[in-house]
Order: sequence, then C-alpha cells, then structure tokens
Amino acid sequence: MYDYYLGGSTNFAADREAAEAGLKAMPHARDYAVANRAFLRRAVDHLVRQGIDQFLDLGSGIPTVGNVHEVAHQHNPQARIAYVDHEPVAVAHARALLGENPMVSIDEADIREPEPVLRAGGVAKIDFGRPVAVLAVAILPFVPDQDEATALTAAYRDACAPGSYLAVTHISQLAATDEQVAAAEEVMARTPTPVRWRPPEEIAELFHGYELIPPGLVPTPSWHPDLPPTEDDIARANAYAAVGRLV
Repeated sequence: MYDYYLGGSTNFAADREAAEAGLKAMPHARDYAVANRAFLRRAVDHLVRQGIDQFLDLGSGIPTVGNVHEVAHQHNPQARIAYVDHEPVAVAHARALLGENPMVSIDEADIREPEPVLRAGGVAKIDFGRPVAVLAVAILPFVPDQDEATALTAAYRDACAPGSYLAVTHISQLAATDEQVAAAEEVMARTPTPVRWRPPEEIAELFHGYELIPPGLVPTPSWHPDLPPTEDDIARANAYAAVGRLV
C-alpha cells in the first residue's frame, strides 16, 4: 500500500485495492506516505552527517526509490543497513531488488519480537557496541497497544550504545476529521495489520530514555525541511516525527 501511494511498482492487486479503499476513507493518505518518505531521506542524511554508519530499519517493507541505503551510501558507501520486515513476499522481492551488496541486508522477522530481530542474520552484523540508528518510520501505528509500543522502543533502546538514535514518524490527526480517522482505522481493521492513530503526547512516550534533538516532536514536514512547508503541507501529512539521541 505504501509503495502504491508513493507511485511505485512493487505492489500487488490486494495492496492496490486496500490502498484505494484507504484513499476513499482518508483522502490525504498519499500525502502522509510522501511526507514519511521525505522525512526518512532527511533523517538518514542528518544522521550520516552526525557520523552514524549503522542503520536498523524496522518494518521496511520493500525498499523503494530513495530508501535508507541509497541515501546513506551517497555520503558513506561503507554504512551498514539492516532492513527487517515480517512479510515473506515483501522480503523475497526486497532481496531480489537489493542484490549482493554486502553492506545491505533484509531479514524476515517480526519487529514485535525484538530478540529474534536482533539475532537475525543481517542485524547480527551490526556492532551494537557502537552507535546505531533505529528507524521506525510509519511502523509503530501497527502496534496498537500503547504499553506494547513503548516496551518495543525500550527493548531496541536497551540493545543500543550511548550516542545511538531513534527516528520515528507516526500517523496523527491534523487535517483528518474524526470520521476520516474512524473510516481509515476501519479499512485497516479488515487487513492483517490494524492501526492506531496516536496523539502527540502518546508518540512522545515512545522516546522514553532518549533526548529529542531540535526541533523535537513536530509535524512530519516541519522536521528539518528542505524548504519551509505550508500550513496545508503540514496538515495534510497527518503525522508527527522526531529523532531522539540516547545519552
């Protein structure tokens, strides 16, 4: 669905059908996806410039154009990127797309089970004794229970060395009406991956133990924008983003 919203070709009929239903329920769904992908690029670019050369991308799906390793390798071809996704078809397609680059991997694992994720083949090549960036972009809405979501970010935090980072985007109500939120949640409830929209205060709880870097938790287009976003850009994204540093 995400790839379809971004205009990609690595999606299937069931994805397109669900994505179109999502657009009917929440017309700004494509704006949300585009804002998330733009944030991912900006965040990875920023983190590489801070010296980060290891990335764990949780719930990556099929890495499409502008993905983590493409951005990171523009600055540091030796950066290691470990993608993780639980969907076997997505993982198989991703492996075919990624090829034989020894610095990039994708493992089939469920991010809700941190220990198996951290033991997975590509993830195990990350040196967690050095700083690593954990990326949870547009994935934590699929962990609807708040206690479980905060426990997950804490588990990955505890595996990381000081100086590591956590980058998160999360769907949240900005331009969407109450009716659109309810309709969008209903669409996703009919899939294997129901979602939860969270208010900013609940998203902030996911960063326990981290120090948010400026500008803190803000609407996604407002995080280190290339150009100042308009009020419409901000509202239509319907999401917040932040990057935290583990001290």
